Amino acid sequence: MSVLDALRVPGELSAREPAEQRGPGRDRDSVRLLVSRGTAVSHHDFRALPGLLRAGDLLLVNTSPTLAAAVDGRIGTERVVVHFSTRGDDGRWAVELREPDERGTTRARTGGPGVVTLEGGAALVLEEPLDPTGTRLWWARVAADVPGLLDRYGRPIRYSYTRRDQPLAAYQTVFALPQPGGIGSAEMPSAGRPFTARLVAELVSRGVQFAPVTLHTGVASAEAHEPPYPERFEVPAASARLINAAKAGGGRIIAVGTTGVRAVESAAGGDGVVRPAAGWTDLVVTPERGVRVVDGLITGLHEPEASHLLMLEAIAGKPALERSYAQAVQGLYLWHEFGDSHLILPNEGCDSLNCSGNVW
Repeated sequence: MSVLDALRVPGELSAREPAEQRGPGRDRDSVRLLVSRGTAVSHHDFRALPGLLRAGDLLLVNTSPTLAAAVDGRIGTERVVVHFSTRGDDGRWAVELREPDERGTTRARTGGPGVVTLEGGAALVLEEPLDPTGTRLWWARVAADVPGLLDRYGRPIRYSYTRRDQPLAAYQTVFALPQPGGIGSAEMPSAGRPFTARLVAELVSRGVQFAPVTLHTGVASAEAHEPPYPERFEVPAASARLINAAKAGGGRIIAVGTTGVRAVESAAGGDGVVRPAAGWTDLVVTPERGVRVVDGLITGLHEPEASHLLMLEAIAGKPALERSYAQAVQGLYLWHEFGDSHLILPNEGCDSLNCSGNVW
C-alpha cells in the first residue's frame, strides 16, 4: 500500500503543456517549488532555489538525453505504437507495444506478440518477455539501426494527460549530453527540466557544486505503477570524488531526480563511500533499505500509486511526505513531467518561525 493511499489528485492538476507554454518560461515564475524540511512546508518559485541551498551543497544531475522513443508500426493490419525502452548488452531492445487511442496518445494493448513492421519498413521481432512473470515489456531484435530509426521516425513518448504533441526539445534538460551509441532515456529525467543555464550559473556563483551521473530511464508503467526494472547507469570517478569530498566537508548531497538517487546509491558501499561504477542497477530504494549518500532531493510530484514514493519516504519520512503532498493538492501544484517541483531538505530545526517562504 502506498504511503499516500488516501490522497486523491484532481485531474485538473495534471500539467498539460510545458511551463514556457503556460507562462513566462522555465527560468521565470512558471514553475513552483514546494519545499519540505521535516513536516514544515514552504512555497516558492523555482527560481528561488539558489537562496534555498548553500555553499558546499552538491547537486547530482542526470546527463541522459531523452530519446524520440515512440514509433508507429503494424502487426498485420493492426496499428500499434512501439515504445523503445532500453538497449541490452546483446543489441536487443526492451520494448512495450501499445495501441493508439485516437487522441494522439496510447493505451495498454491486450493483444499477443507478433512481428511488427515499423514505419520505414524495418521488422521488429519480439523474442521473450523482459520479466518471465509479465508480458508488458519484451526483448526484441530490430532489423535496423535503432538510434537512426528513432531520429527519423520517432517522437517523444506522450501520455494522455498532455494536451498535444511536443517537439523533442521540450523533453530535454539543460544537463543532457550525447551518449555513446546514441542511447538515452525513453522518458525524460524530468526533475532537471526547470533548470536553465542562467540558474546553473547562479548556483555555481553561490558555491553550489554539480556532479554529473547517468541513468537511462526506461518506459514507466503508466497503468500498473510497477517497481523500476534494471536500468543502465554510470557514476564517473570524478563525480565520485566530488560527492565524497562534499560529504566530508559538511555539504548536503541533493539529487536532482529519483534517477540520480538510484545511480549514486547503486555506487555506494555500506560505508556510504561512493566509488566509480557503471553497468546495470536493479536497486529499489525503500524505507527499509534507506539511503546512504543522498541528503535531499529535487523531484516532481508523483501519483499516489507510484513506486517512486517509496524512495521519497526513505529520504523524507512518512509524516513529511504525507504533509507535503496534502499541501501540494491544497496549493494547486501541477503534477507530472511538465509540472511543478518538490525540494526535500533535511530537517535541521526548521519550523514555522525560521523557514523562509510562505509556510502552511
